[in-house]
Amino acid sequence: MTAVSAGFPEPASPLAGALVRLEPLSPAHLGGLQDAVDDGRVWDRWYTSVPRPEDMAAEIERRLALKADGEMVPFVAVRQDTDEVLGMTAFVDIDASVPRLEIGYTWNRASAHGTGTNAESKLLLLAYAFETWGAECVTLRTSWANQQSREAIARLGARQDGVLRGQRRLKSGELDDVVVFSILKHEWPSVKHRLQWRLRERTPSA
Repeated sequence: MTAVSAGFPEPASPLAGALVRLEPLSPAHLGGLQDAVDDGRVWDRWYTSVPRPEDMAAEIERRLALKADGEMVPFVAVRQDTDEVLGMTAFVDIDASVPRLEIGYTWNRASAHGTGTNAESKLLLLAYAFETWGAECVTLRTSWANQQSREAIARLGARQDGVLRGQRRLKSGELDDVVVFSILKHEWPSVKHRLQWRLRERTPSA
């Protein structure tokens, strides 16, 4: 039995907030994702595994195959006011016996950084994991070299569990250290309030 079919309820509709909505990944997102990944050439950063525009179709196929095998629930982040595709994210490493999961394989177009869309995406994903599924723990990982991502995860309110040294090879062939963060169920209300406050301060009501 696969992890997803073993008790993880996939969202029946997109997860939507004020700034962003998370749609189930489909081949129809190809053009938007190719445009997004070329915004700031996010694929060219040596510490990431973000695909090039010409490799995006294969990446979509790979993620959908993992979904079919019950190993991933992939999403595409779309800006609410313009329908611009921002990037990708996913639920992975789903373990219904705990229950726990990881939010990962995330990237966003460079022009979206600092706009609040990533924070709201994480709020939507975390709320679904903790409040709909009843997760006890949600983990997030990033490269040691990706200081921007490490700081962004810490700002969510996640706690750093440790550094796994030599966990993967980068595109350059170098070994990469992976930083692991987590949020536990009893910490979620505080994390949620912090994220809501950040978003409220950024997008005050009219």
